Amino acid sequence: MKISVIGIGSWGTALAIHLLKNGHQVTLYGRLEDDIVQINNDKIHPFLPGIVIPEDLKITGDLKEACNNEYLVIAVPSPYVREVVKKMYRAGFGKKTIINVAKGLEIETGLRLSEVVFEVTKGEYDYCVLSGPTHAEEVAKGLPAAIVAASENIELAKKIQEIFNNESLRVYTNEDTLGVEIGGSFKNIVAIASGIVDGLGFGDNAKAALITRGLHEMKQIGKTLQANGETFNGLSGIGDLMVTCMSKHSRNRGFGEKIGKGLNPAEILKTNDMVVEGTYAAKAYYLLSKKFNVDLPITEEVYKCIYEDKNPLECFKDLMNREMKMESE
Repeated sequence: MKISVIGIGSWGTALAIHLLKNGHQVTLYGRLEDDIVQINNDKIHPFLPGIVIPEDLKITGDLKEACNNEYLVIAVPSPYVREVVKKMYRAGFGKKTIINVAKGLEIETGLRLSEVVFEVTKGEYDYCVLSGPTHAEEVAKGLPAAIVAASENIELAKKIQEIFNNESLRVYTNEDTLGVEIGGSFKNIVAIASGIVDGLGFGDNAKAALITRGLHEMKQIGKTLQANGETFNGLSGIGDLMVTCMSKHSRNRGFGEKIGKGLNPAEILKTNDMVVEGTYAAKAYYLLSKKFNVDLPITEEVYKCIYEDKNPLECFKDLMNREMKMESE
């Protein structure tokens, strides 16, 4: 297949390398000329240490050229999806297949990224989301992993499964696009909270409790938005939640750890070279929780920690001192 990956970050580049190994013709699009020149010349990506960029990976700064291919993988941070898709649409992208690997919600509207793409393209697309516990560093190295291709069109999901599946990346299919998108975006909030646990010096007990109750919140908002609850027991739910909350590679967990150690969230973000998706997700889901009157206590405390400068230790004290209730509540 002729496939373009829109986004030259670590995840987009890792997927481009993976697709090349599967025998596809791959074009990787980047917005910044300096990044393109550096990666083309050095064959090294700044966020993928130890990974050599293949010679046959075509890298371009021409979006129109990239959009000529049949399959378009969107691998940009969620806050930029609308802007990028608008540019793709104006570039004459027409009827194509979009494979979205970004994880998040649009803060201003509360829309899922599939809804953003649909709104911009007026529905002139085939859409599949690819999500699961897959750190770019490990996928680029060809270490074993599993992921979910989700689409309301199950035949399309099966097609994407065929394109991406190999002995190092096992791809499953799912028809619940809504649930897969919720899981992929919501887990970043819990990962920030998990990092705060680490930064505060709490133990394994606290982290296990935090992840478990975070999964409960994921299911609560999923139920409210009418997703399939079983989806959250899969790779895009608990699977992605586990890896993002525990891994050294997780920028969301790392961001939370710095907060737990006393650093100011705004200052951390100013010096961070990579987008911390959980900061956007925390605000988007906090606003949704108020809109639909659903109780998301971990989400609320992460929001207050980031946006209201609440002391992280006070956040956890307030979580522990909430009104006693049944576990199912």
